[in-house]
Amino acid sequence: MNMVNFSEVVRKDVFTDKGVYVGKVMDVGIDMNKFRVKSVVVDAIKGSFMASLIGDKKGVVVPFSIVNSIGDVVLIKHFKPTAADEELAG
Repeated sequence: MNMVNFSEVVRKDVFTDKGVYVGKVMDVGIDMNKFRVKSVVVDAIKGSFMASLIGDKKGVVVPFSIVNSIGDVVLIKHFKPTAADEELAG
């Protein structure tokens, strides 16, 4: 993946690779020992797929390993809610 400026990623919309809206990037987690991105931190915006799973939580950490691409939007691998996710939203 090409180097992307931090300011170019923050506030981008996040979608799954199936076109489902997840939220907006609010921060990026960096592994300072390896000098690489380890996660993106997403706001679960009201009405988004993520908010339906966990409520309107701020700062949901999404592992960078599921990020497919960063362009006009951030695309992540689609995921299915687990029983634990549904309990959190409860």
